[in-house]
Amino acid sequence: MKQKASWYYLTLLILAGEAVFILPFVLPRIFRATVLEVFQLENVELGFCFSIYGVVALVSYLLGGPIADRYPPRKLMAIALWMTAFGGLLFATFPSYRMLKVLYGFWGFTTIFLFWAPMIKAARIWGGSSSQGKAFGLLDGGRGMTGALFGLMGVFVFSIFVSENIETALLSNRKLAFQNVIYCTVAIITTIGFLTWFFMKSDVDEIEIRSESITYKQIGLVINLPAVKLLMVIILCAYVGYKITDILSQYANEVLHYNQVKSAKIGTFLQFLRPVIGVMVGLVVDRFKISLCLVYSFLMSIIGGLLFASGLIEPSATALFFLSVVVIAIGVYAARSLYFALMEEGRIPLIYTGTAVGLISLVGFTPDIFAGLAYGYLLDKFPGELGYQYIFLMLVGFSVVGGIAAFRYYRTFNGSEKLTINKFSNSNKNKNK
Repeated sequence: MKQKASWYYLTLLILAGEAVFILPFVLPRIFRATVLEVFQLENVELGFCFSIYGVVALVSYLLGGPIADRYPPRKLMAIALWMTAFGGLLFATFPSYRMLKVLYGFWGFTTIFLFWAPMIKAARIWGGSSSQGKAFGLLDGGRGMTGALFGLMGVFVFSIFVSENIETALLSNRKLAFQNVIYCTVAIITTIGFLTWFFMKSDVDEIEIRSESITYKQIGLVINLPAVKLLMVIILCAYVGYKITDILSQYANEVLHYNQVKSAKIGTFLQFLRPVIGVMVGLVVDRFKISLCLVYSFLMSIIGGLLFASGLIEPSATALFFLSVVVIAIGVYAARSLYFALMEEGRIPLIYTGTAVGLISLVGFTPDIFAGLAYGYLLDKFPGELGYQYIFLMLVGFSVVGGIAAFRYYRTFNGSEKLTINKFSNSNKNKNK
């Protein structure tokens, strides 16, 4: 398969790919302390909202995957963006905890069912047979830059409406400031939806990448591919690490005693690390075996987790704190950039990319259900630094398992074993006659 899609196609894919997740994830990550305060939530309650999102998303991954193999990505993605922005209008009213849980369930549907698999398939098409690392590295790096810019905008808007000292500002002032952050975000997401619908087009022959229908037999063949089973484990472990970034700004606030603005800047700093790492990984990884590079990324996550869990990071150890953040970021963001790039190495047929993504994500993204809840429970059960130490030990454990699975992937698809996709190819030829 040749690389046919244009650079502006990839640009719009990047913008849409991060914009859809700004409201449910990026703003709460950067403004976590503020969100807990203005919504009057405990850590475990916010974690439960994320868990509800994860449950709905889990079903949406499975059902939405085959749809991505039947319809053009741009229309599915644009509708998802508009629906997500609509939910942001409710978010801006600071609904009750009960309604907030409903909203996160709604977002679990809008951000995944019509969006996730089409985005992954579009990136794989752009990368062709020889540039999968570049495609997914630039996609995730670009998404990271988009998230960072949203975070920078959010901090800027928030600081405008809280002109006095953040520590002495009235709760009503902080609520107004955060409300304006939400409204700005909704407007931008809506605009990106229109750009995606009308301009995210390519010269790729859609007949080559579309399936008229997906049968249960074909789904069974996909799920039995060795690459699919290993990717389930790899992505699950890597995603646990990615969810760690949700609590690093709160760590700075509660353990290192940074104020809300400074702790939000830590979250924004992470958002800027993500594109740098993603782009660098994308530019070099195609020269090596992607699965082996993934092993090293898990190793970095292990080292970073052990640094935080050691108890050596004190309020005065600013340099060690930032070093540990960078080490974890390299491991987590490199893994995030690489795991779907493994699909080509694992010989997953392009025409069934959406179905494979749905099945893989069904297991791989279960941390959306349990990670936030587990982190919230540990922070509430063990206040202070101890709770964070347990969380980082959890990161170490999952990274060890993920590293083993990535190494197995490398051995399976780069050894003497020859896997074939003829069943899929023949099935597709007969279908299109």
